[in-house]
Amino acid sequence: MDVVPVALGARSYEVRIGAGLIGRAGAEIAPLLRRPRVAVITDDTVAAHHLLTLAEGLEANGVAMTALSIPPGESSKCWEQFARCSEWLLEQKVERRDIVVAFGGGVVGDLVGFAAATLRRGVRFVQIPTTLLAQVDSSVGGKTGINTTQGKNLIGAFHQPSLVLADIAVLDTLPARDFLAGYGEVVKYGLLGDAAFFDWLEANGPAMAAGDKALRQHAVRRSVEMKAGIVERDETEEGERALLNLGHTFCHALEKATGYSSRLLHGEGVAIGCALAFELSQRLGLCSQEAPSRVRAHLRAMGMKTDIADIPGDLPDAAGLLALMGQDKKVIDGRLRFILARGIGEAFVAEDVPGDVVLAVLSDALRSKS
Repeated sequence: MDVVPVALGARSYEVRIGAGLIGRAGAEIAPLLRRPRVAVITDDTVAAHHLLTLAEGLEANGVAMTALSIPPGESSKCWEQFARCSEWLLEQKVERRDIVVAFGGGVVGDLVGFAAATLRRGVRFVQIPTTLLAQVDSSVGGKTGINTTQGKNLIGAFHQPSLVLADIAVLDTLPARDFLAGYGEVVKYGLLGDAAFFDWLEANGPAMAAGDKALRQHAVRRSVEMKAGIVERDETEEGERALLNLGHTFCHALEKATGYSSRLLHGEGVAIGCALAFELSQRLGLCSQEAPSRVRAHLRAMGMKTDIADIPGDLPDAAGLLALMGQDKKVIDGRLRFILARGIGEAFVAEDVPGDVVLAVLSDALRSKS
């Protein structure tokens, strides 16, 4: 098992990474408990595969469990499910000293984390992420929230977990599409700040996707190490943490345009967004022509979506997509912030990106779709 600390003073915690952690959850969580019970919120897909294993793991250490299951998918990150989770936690008589467990992918982690942040003005929670995307990104760093008709993650809170248990074995049950969607976030870490990690991914990505557990362990650990370091230096995204949004300004607009549906998974949008961010950087003269080509070549080698043309169905025109970007959380004083790059592993925050260049990048990407 690998242990990555997230050092945030009184809010510090560990991310534990290894195979079999769901079955050992009782032993891992028990030291945090004031009384031997937890309230677990999961989704129907995860519940069918893994809830019994979690219950047995908790029971083996004398920890009682009560559970609620919500529908899977991005559409559950909404007011309705937030209210349902909050009311259920109150019905379970969850007290401020208790622990709530978010058992699922990024949707469950974001939603349950937000419910924990607001319940009784804040109860502790444990993340047990069951997707690659959640293990390397959304379960670490304390960002919680829900989507609204205006955009993604616009309602939420910073609320750090007390512990994260990333069970590598659970990735074996992921459909290939979901695994590759999570890989979009893994690639992002190499692109934003670790060129050597991107080199490693180019060499090892296909074998990792094929199921090599040692490679998966390394990829998750390195991703978590990078995120933990950034979060420690900038917990509430005043500066450097914005780098973690590489590809996300494009991604969030595309997700909104596709109705947060299965047409485009979040990690797929991140991968396309990273390719577009490097394309934009190259057009602005910031990086070589080779950089965006290399990004796309690796995504293609992994069998991933690489361009807007890979998204099925109709999309708004370039002006429409640019307007959707204006609703993003990263808008400051009405100006869009993009994460751009001077090369692989050299990302930076830019706040004065000319809209006409963004429009041209989007127009060309849409043209290749038609």
